[in-house]
Amino acid sequence: MMLPSEIHAIVNGFHGDPMLVLGPHLLQAGEWEVRAFLPQAESASVLIGSVEHVMKKMDPAGFFCVTLKADPKAYRIRLKTWKGTLTEIDDPYRFGNLLSTFDLHLFLEGTNYEAFRTFGAHVIEVEGIRGVRFAVWAPNAESVQVCGDFNHWDKNSHPMNPREGGVWELFVPGLRGGAVYKYFVRSRLNLYQQLKTDPFAAYGEVAPKNASVVWESDGYEWQDQEWMSERAKGDILKQPLTIYEVHLESWVHGAHNKPLSYRELAERLVTYAKDLNYTHIELMPILEHPFSGSWGYQVTGYFSPTSRFGTPDDFRYFVDKCHEAGIGVILDWVPAHFPKDAHGLALFDGTRLYEHDDPRQGEQLDWGTLIFNFGRNEIKSFLLSSAMCWLKEFHIDGLRVDAVASMLYLDYSREGKDWVPNQFGGRENLEAIAFLRRFNELCHAVPGAFTAAEEATDFPGVTRPVFLGGLGFTLKWNMGWMHDMFRYFKFDPFFRRHHHQNITFSLFYSFNENYLLPISHDEVVHGKSSLIGKMPGDEWQRFANVRAFLGYMYGHPGKKLLFMGQEFGQYEEWSELRPLRWELLQFGLHSGLQSLVRDLNRLLRAEAALYEVDSSYEGFSWIDFNDTENSVIAFIRYAQDKRELLVFVCNFTPVVRYNYHVGAPVAGNWTVALNTDASRYGGSGVGQTGTIQTEAVESHFHPQRFSLTLPPLAVLVLKPDFADTTQKFDEVPLRK
Repeated sequence: MMLPSEIHAIVNGFHGDPMLVLGPHLLQAGEWEVRAFLPQAESASVLIGSVEHVMKKMDPAGFFCVTLKADPKAYRIRLKTWKGTLTEIDDPYRFGNLLSTFDLHLFLEGTNYEAFRTFGAHVIEVEGIRGVRFAVWAPNAESVQVCGDFNHWDKNSHPMNPREGGVWELFVPGLRGGAVYKYFVRSRLNLYQQLKTDPFAAYGEVAPKNASVVWESDGYEWQDQEWMSERAKGDILKQPLTIYEVHLESWVHGAHNKPLSYRELAERLVTYAKDLNYTHIELMPILEHPFSGSWGYQVTGYFSPTSRFGTPDDFRYFVDKCHEAGIGVILDWVPAHFPKDAHGLALFDGTRLYEHDDPRQGEQLDWGTLIFNFGRNEIKSFLLSSAMCWLKEFHIDGLRVDAVASMLYLDYSREGKDWVPNQFGGRENLEAIAFLRRFNELCHAVPGAFTAAEEATDFPGVTRPVFLGGLGFTLKWNMGWMHDMFRYFKFDPFFRRHHHQNITFSLFYSFNENYLLPISHDEVVHGKSSLIGKMPGDEWQRFANVRAFLGYMYGHPGKKLLFMGQEFGQYEEWSELRPLRWELLQFGLHSGLQSLVRDLNRLLRAEAALYEVDSSYEGFSWIDFNDTENSVIAFIRYAQDKRELLVFVCNFTPVVRYNYHVGAPVAGNWTVALNTDASRYGGSGVGQTGTIQTEAVESHFHPQRFSLTLPPLAVLVLKPDFADTTQKFDEVPLRK
């Protein structure tokens, strides 16, 4: 029987198990009792077929009850609101629990890798009635309520039912997509109570609003079957990979100075990236986030594309159009930390639930954010499900994991003793390492998907397979190469002879990992200046330096990434508050640089020597790295078939070098495949074009040599014409 104290607990919102009170209940005398909490009702009745049974108001707050002679089964409730309106509803508490105990067991075990299908808000049909099933994890909550626009944000009218392991669920009949909602969490501890967005929400309000929105898709019909099929057959390590990194909100603005929508970007951005011959677009985080100034790196919605640019299906359309154009999509994914916003994951149920309980392990001091507790099974299910959601539900091709170094080390950005050693006394975060390994195993089980790590330390085996003791990433950002290059190019060319090691040192370790060479957004903000701004000299020399920089970058082993705006030489640092300076393309130096990037991407995609053997010494050979006085280097890039090769000759001074001799690996005619000093790129037009004939003079341990005119601050790319060679390739000595 129902106790008065239980009615009091229901109407005041702190009853921990509402199904014990609300809904239909069999009494000892064989009768049934239907109870409902209807704070909006002046009066109420139970409808069984066409028969109406008047309910008695047991509490002035709106608690109603009626006794019936038989099982009411599929009943409805007719109520009269305080405004005098008559309406009929289905009782949420007659449907019972819907989540399977097996799904809950997997979640608590840390192995529910598609928990987004269990948790969150899902439009479903139960007993022929459509509604929304809500589910959330809050083990230290006294009670959890669903509230939103559908119940006038009443914090007491829709209490959720507790399940195993601290999961709460409720089916709200009649609710449809578009409903705005939050969870009102009352904690058992410290009188904590807070409205929280749904951690598993598929959609959210447009910032600065932050409520979750029930997403009901019409069933998006993908058109990228051919792309997905071909992707599954490929190996990204042996394919061309040239990435255009984009911040969607500031790439370009449309009418009324507003950012473009996903569907508008599907036309303009995809067309632009295709025109510049990029293979992939990398999106700075578009996971839902409250503050645009975080650039998306402080995430509150790990399963929802930000509503700033449209709906989840609008984003699917964007990805679909990328694939239709032959362009892959990489997403920045941020499991390293999350913000402290009160509506988000922080102190979700009044305890440090998602974050580590010890603040020495649970707070990222540099960024004012919180760190996930990677040792907790439920957190593993949450984060791994997020990764699987993006790969499977949105057809994302690759996940780039942000701030991996902060995950690997317990003492990251912590001085002195303000950190906790692991069980062996070391500084490695063993739980985070285990998480990353499982993450990579799961991602690589998705056909054709790949992962990349932003990791700047010397942690061993970042791209080594998990079964060989590595972390299992496909690629690692080569931050050392990037910093060495910037350090070298900032010097006046006259002094570069004293810093020659900066452009050669990377080849000592370039094959320890599968590297990607990034010039990312982080390098053109916060006083670091733009790429063009890092270069010395007058305007012409600055552009020439950038062209030489990019020419060497595309010849250097490793996949390639450029941030938006670098392809045409934007002077200003990037800011999320304004679009790129597209008007600069009316000037020759800027449009010429863009043409060079277009041709570099075309060359990379056309020549197997530039992508097939990026991660092995077998794909690279020095010709000469000793000419420090002239700041000239020369090297060879090989494909798997070593008959496919290119020679790069780089002159990093503004001095034209006539009759410069470089060893030639193959005798015969060679073609200048690319000259970064060409006049159409904004260069001086100095240097060879067309065909070059090698000379039968030994040079740099090769039996033949080139006699070249090296253009100033430029890179020449030479390709052999085997139809005219006078020497068999297998007679050529190969140097490693």
